[in-house]
Amino acid sequence: MRKIELDIVALSHSVTQSHNYAVVLGEQNGSRRLPIVIGGFEAQAIAVAMERMTPNRPLTHDLFKNAIETFAIDLKEVVINNLLDGIFYARLVCERDGEIYEIDSRTSDALAMAVRFNCPIYTYEFILDAAGVVLEESEGKATAKASGGGRAKRRRGPVKGAALTTYTVDELNKLLEDVLSKEDYEQAAKIRDEINRRQEEG
Repeated sequence: MRKIELDIVALSHSVTQSHNYAVVLGEQNGSRRLPIVIGGFEAQAIAVAMERMTPNRPLTHDLFKNAIETFAIDLKEVVINNLLDGIFYARLVCERDGEIYEIDSRTSDALAMAVRFNCPIYTYEFILDAAGVVLEESEGKATAKASGGGRAKRRRGPVKGAALTTYTVDELNKLLEDVLSKEDYEQAAKIRDEINRRQEEG
């Protein structure tokens, strides 16, 4: 079957499941989108890598990356290869000493690894036919399009009862240092988005 390459174009709170997140994959050279609901921990793992944050200690996916690199294993690609009863399945396609190995994975974990290895993400036509949607792009949508370098914008939210828009840039930078020291990478991503927005407008 022909593989279709995807990019991560957005990461936001799930509209249908309030305690989860949705990662939206976009078809390269196409208008179809593949939204996948993932847990908060996995969303954080993806956001940390996309924002190029450096945790004080390795997160689980960083540990796995370091381990397989230590043993000279290269993650070549991630393939979302099946959809059963609303659950996506994925495989990590790895290479070692010229041999190809395929490892079964949760899709959210596979995406977190793909971002860390900067490797391509693929799926098949039947999965896009079953779960893909065509989104009309418009300003002000809750799920924003990704900006340059594959980084995805997230919906901005309150920090300790106050909206980020009420902070000055200096206060935002101090707040960013504070949440990073507490390893709150989800909030750090929101703060960094607000700082980037100010810089773009300025």
